[in-house]
Amino acid sequence: MIQGHGDDAWRFGRPIRANFSSNVFGHVDLARLKGHLATRLDAIGRYPEPEPYSLERALAGRLGIAPDSVCVTNGATEAIYLTAHAFAGSRSAILGPTFSEYADACAIYNHIVICAGQARDGLVERQGSFGALRPHRPQKGSCAPQGCLSDAGHDLIWLCNPNNPTGSVVPKAKLAAEIEGHPDTVYVIDQSYGFFTREPLFSTAEAAAYPNVILLHSMTKRYAMPGLRLGYVTGDPNLVDRLRSVRMPWSVNALAIEAGLYLCEHPDTAPIDLPSLLAETQRLRAALDALPGLTAEPTQTHFFLCRLAKGSAADLKLWLADMHGLLIRDASNFEGLDAGCFRIATQTPEENDMLIEAISRYLEEVTA
Repeated sequence: MIQGHGDDAWRFGRPIRANFSSNVFGHVDLARLKGHLATRLDAIGRYPEPEPYSLERALAGRLGIAPDSVCVTNGATEAIYLTAHAFAGSRSAILGPTFSEYADACAIYNHIVICAGQARDGLVERQGSFGALRPHRPQKGSCAPQGCLSDAGHDLIWLCNPNNPTGSVVPKAKLAAEIEGHPDTVYVIDQSYGFFTREPLFSTAEAAAYPNVILLHSMTKRYAMPGLRLGYVTGDPNLVDRLRSVRMPWSVNALAIEAGLYLCEHPDTAPIDLPSLLAETQRLRAALDALPGLTAEPTQTHFFLCRLAKGSAADLKLWLADMHGLLIRDASNFEGLDAGCFRIATQTPEENDMLIEAISRYLEEVTA
């Protein structure tokens, strides 16, 4: 996934005017956080805590859970790799199409990986339409064909909720029933985009009450600070301790810890008008879906998938960047998606209108 991620404006010779390729909302006012960090720059001259205990305690206090139920990480991506490492050699099922780092991490740590398409209601069926598949040990970045989940049992089930790249949300009641019905399976639930939906999700306290749930969180996404890399895991203390046992010392840098401590004390920093963002997402999606030759899929968050009837998303991406300075996410490298798929993350109404007009012109002039 490293070579196919969003936010790759550095690849293009001309400036990018509007970036729709990253699921980080790009119009957050970080002035207060930047001002605070400017007063803490001396921190780069000394080692941070070997393990970020102070931030784990602060997060636990804000979330209303015990400190030993929190493990702070170098972004949610480190949490993914720690989980795969802590459960090395396990049998994992991955609900897709989804973020490829789950499969990549599992491959590194010798998991037997089965990938499965999500059912219509958002959760994979254990029997019926998903037949058994002989498990395999994939190469890095690969997994089994979409839509096949054996009912023989799994050590771990990985899902992103809301899901990247589809924007779908697994119903909370459905997921709870699944977790409670399979106590020997660990559910790794990536809620990095949890702030960006109004659908019911597990709270940290609810998830930590289960002995078989690992919940992943991203301060990077919520506060639009991908350069700092800050995430955390919550869950049952026994599971969290298992992840801590394989975390390298000093994995979270001093400025990231300072940022996290500040945000725990000032959670209203970098406000986002979520109702307006989601309403604008639906306007943008409807406008794109109305264009001949393009389908924009329903979503329950601030990003969504689109599909071209003709041509490739890679060609559209290059044309938009070169001709209009607009950047989208070619989604063809997600397992289970084809060459015509791309992902859009909502930006300002003005930028969204530029995108609608540019894609309309592409469909009229290039693919006609």
